[in-house]
Amino acid sequence: MPGGHGMHDQHDQHDKHAGHDPEMFRRRFWLCLLLTVPVVATSHMVMDWFGYELAFPGRSLVGPVLGSVVFWWGGWPFLVGAVREVRDRAPGMMLLVAMAITVAYVTSLATSAGVFNLDFWWELAALVTIMLLGHWQEMKAVGQARGALAALAALLPDDAERVVADGAVERIPVAELRVGDVVLVRPGGRVPADGRITEGGAELDESMITGESRPVARSVGDRVVAGTVATDSAIRVRVEALGEETTLAGIQRMVAQAQQSGGRAQALADRFAAGLFYVATATAVGTVVVWAALGSADDAVIRTVTVLVIACPHALGLAIPLVVALSTALAARSGILVKDRLALERMRTVDVVLFDKTGTLTRGEHVVTDVVAAPGTGEDEVLRLAAGVESDSEHPLARAIVAAAGARGGPAAAAGFRSLPGRGVRAAIAGQEYAVGGPALLRELGVRLPAELEPATGRWSARGAVVLYLVRPPDSVLGALALTDEVRPEAREAIAELRAEGVRTIAMITGDARPVAEAVAADLGFVPGVDEVFAEVLPADKDGKVTELQRRGLTVAMVGDGVNDAPALARADVGIAIGAGTDVAIESAGVVLASSDPRGVTSVIRLSRASYRKMLQNLGWAAGYNVIALPLAAGALAWAGLALSPAFAAVLMSASTIVVALNAQLLRRVRLNPADPTGRTPPSAGPGPGGPAAGSGGAARADRSAR
Repeated sequence: MPGGHGMHDQHDQHDKHAGHDPEMFRRRFWLCLLLTVPVVATSHMVMDWFGYELAFPGRSLVGPVLGSVVFWWGGWPFLVGAVREVRDRAPGMMLLVAMAITVAYVTSLATSAGVFNLDFWWELAALVTIMLLGHWQEMKAVGQARGALAALAALLPDDAERVVADGAVERIPVAELRVGDVVLVRPGGRVPADGRITEGGAELDESMITGESRPVARSVGDRVVAGTVATDSAIRVRVEALGEETTLAGIQRMVAQAQQSGGRAQALADRFAAGLFYVATATAVGTVVVWAALGSADDAVIRTVTVLVIACPHALGLAIPLVVALSTALAARSGILVKDRLALERMRTVDVVLFDKTGTLTRGEHVVTDVVAAPGTGEDEVLRLAAGVESDSEHPLARAIVAAAGARGGPAAAAGFRSLPGRGVRAAIAGQEYAVGGPALLRELGVRLPAELEPATGRWSARGAVVLYLVRPPDSVLGALALTDEVRPEAREAIAELRAEGVRTIAMITGDARPVAEAVAADLGFVPGVDEVFAEVLPADKDGKVTELQRRGLTVAMVGDGVNDAPALARADVGIAIGAGTDVAIESAGVVLASSDPRGVTSVIRLSRASYRKMLQNLGWAAGYNVIALPLAAGALAWAGLALSPAFAAVLMSASTIVVALNAQLLRRVRLNPADPTGRTPPSAGPGPGGPAAGSGGAARADRSAR
């Protein structure tokens, strides 16, 4: 699986000590802690504090010998990191740490040689040990967040069961699969590669991809995604994508890309960290000069070491990267894939959310919404007969009619199905011919619409519904049916939630006629005079509408799923692609919703605000800590008896890092959807990553133009 390189790249950019891991720091910490205990216990200062005396041969060598081991072995990662920063001309955290422990070590050697009157070995050992502890905890925290990538990779099975020519099944490594192979996925098994079901049907758990907790029914012809689980039945899948081309690999790349990408807050933190090196160096030099001028060489050394320790930008270096890692991991688990950190940051300031209508606010599939019957015929009978005529057609409108009849007892048994290209379909039921079609069918048969049906069909046409008629040749219209692209139930909730989050304007854009657009807007709860509807917009003009909104000074988030949405997604301040949409739309967006649930847009806003708030809190803490601690470390209040020792400065520095890490961890408590106590994006009633299944039969193509 891809993503490993991205993880290392991000590691380099953040820590600047590539190759380190929590386990390495853990080992060094515990060994240095064991060595530090005897160094501290044999220190003259500590013995004076606690009133005890340790006297044994070689006691004076404990500090120099064990302290040197701690410095060279425990401090080696910091020394190497400092050399790298000097070589890259990018002074930062590792150089400050190395300067602090090196000054402490040289001073300690000089003390052992009688140059100074300082017992400094225990401070050095404690300093290195505490810094190792801080780095261990930092690396562990960031590593936990990066675990999202490893978790995604772990979703793929190691082996697959390939169906061979004679129908037998052979178990092979997933790496040996080829596009076109057919694989067997047993109940409880994971799909090994992206593909389409060729045999069987099952409820698939797609939560690891979409964030939806409810299994989704998939049958022959439906697309399935690598890593998803067949919960109840066996299916056979023809492989269409492997390795780098799978949806799971794409998600992993997006998570890695987001964790590497920077933002405004990160840029601010980087500038502050670089500036802190020069401030700390200047403060250290000033401290040496002032305290030496006051006649205290020992105090000058102690204060200088303390300044360098307290200025270590551990907390600052962790403030933003940990929030980035945690927020992108949290988003990925909730079906929100962040490709661009700047897009996520901008989402908190969005004024307008512009939705493409079809496939985003609506299902992109027609359903029967109304039935009207001529005198002498019941509505259920009209639906039953129409479904019988359509039962052998694979046209989407036919499927909608058959599905509606299934809820009312099922379609009538029909025979002799025939397609009438451009007009409709015909079939015989109980020996009687019936036909279903649109206005072209009525014109061909020379049939007039009964006056009783005209008011209803007129209303349906005015709101943009597709109107089909049930005809009994030669001249009887028995009824009519209205089919519309159904508004997603969750779309209404999405609009209400966005309004509750303070989004100024909700807008919708569509190529449909204005009556259709206005009807959908009214159904969704658009507020006239506040929300906007752009109707009859050509695909090439969608990005122009985004520009029009931006010229009004509005920050625009565009939500879409089609090829013709890609320019608008790229033009918007934030482009959000529906995951069931096209690859082109996804590539043009900064944020991708793995499911087709528009409520995810509100979740993106909540995540944006929560993560940006944590970044600013961490930056404020890390910066404020240094503003207060540096003067104290330099001895500005020594006249009042308030002074920091190097060891206590190391404790404060590590405590600051822990505060930042814990504050970032609070992001895990953010509930992206308040209605869901798990914080996950709620189940969508719409299709999963594969989108709606499309029939491909010849009948569907033959009678498509009739509708």
